[in-house]
Amino acid sequence: MISTKYFHQPFHFLIRQVCYLAAGLIVAFVIVRTDSSVWERISMPMLMICLLMLLIVLIPGVGRSVNGSRRWLALGPIGIQVSELAKLTMIFYLAGYLVRQQKAVSSSIFGFIKPMVILGLVSLLLLLEPDFGATVVISGTVMAMLFLAGVKLRYYIGLMLVVMGALAFLAVSSPYRVARLTAFLDPWADQYNSGYQLTQSLIAFGRGGWFGAGLGESIQKLLYLPEAHTDFLFAVLAEELGLVGILMVMTLYSILVIRGLTIAYNAHVQERLFASYTAYGLTFWLGFQAAINMGVNSGLLPTKGLTLPLMSYGGASMVINCVVIALLLRIDHENRWQALGLRPLST
Repeated sequence: MISTKYFHQPFHFLIRQVCYLAAGLIVAFVIVRTDSSVWERISMPMLMICLLMLLIVLIPGVGRSVNGSRRWLALGPIGIQVSELAKLTMIFYLAGYLVRQQKAVSSSIFGFIKPMVILGLVSLLLLLEPDFGATVVISGTVMAMLFLAGVKLRYYIGLMLVVMGALAFLAVSSPYRVARLTAFLDPWADQYNSGYQLTQSLIAFGRGGWFGAGLGESIQKLLYLPEAHTDFLFAVLAEELGLVGILMVMTLYSILVIRGLTIAYNAHVQERLFASYTAYGLTFWLGFQAAINMGVNSGLLPTKGLTLPLMSYGGASMVINCVVIALLLRIDHENRWQALGLRPLST
């Protein structure tokens, strides 16, 4: 319905998503064949390139604006969402930093101040787009990785309070974010304006009941629920699959997270620290983003522009999600071969 209205072609999104998936699988094939140590060597250059791209996307006429946010770099017909690259490069950078400065991070306050400066810079550039959702996901992932690295608890708690305070200040410093917060607290008070998206999402959940209306039978996706194919896909799933169906979806995400944490732990046992921190970071990223998206759709969290990993429509997110899964598969492959005393396959 959305595709027909805006593009006069009922299969517009389907065709593009299949193309994005094909591109993601091609990139994933290359990633699976690439030794994880390669990403450690190029983590700093990748961070520099990503920071440059975050600056370029803010230039009027260069960055493409959609729904009031300048988040995309246009390369012909392809749009690159730089915030997705920022999530990946921050994980690579921090994993490399934690390996190089492991003793300093666990014993000194200055050891984890350095990556926080980089996080602050990346967050600032993301907020200028603005992209508050990506900022929250990256901040949460970085904080989780620092905790696993053994930061002293008193420093960590202090840092957590600072980060949470900063995010709270940012949440109330912008009129549109304040509108989202008030709509979150009582969406029915302004259901045709600031609360419209959330009320339509809640209606979708209500229509789903226990077992759903059936695949393809959603009414809310027929131009009632904005962004039904991206940020609010989970609400459509709730309407079509019901409570039982979305519990199964949540179970699948939980299995993915548990498997990712297991891969990271196995790499840590083998003292492959970069691979371990990278796997932890990637898993936290997927888990945090999925949880936030589900929370937003169900009215448990204020509205943010975050997609549901591996399911929502979007080229950059689909390709990056394929990269994340490929990296986890590669690390698992290296774990298994090292346990056997063999050399992993690579390009």
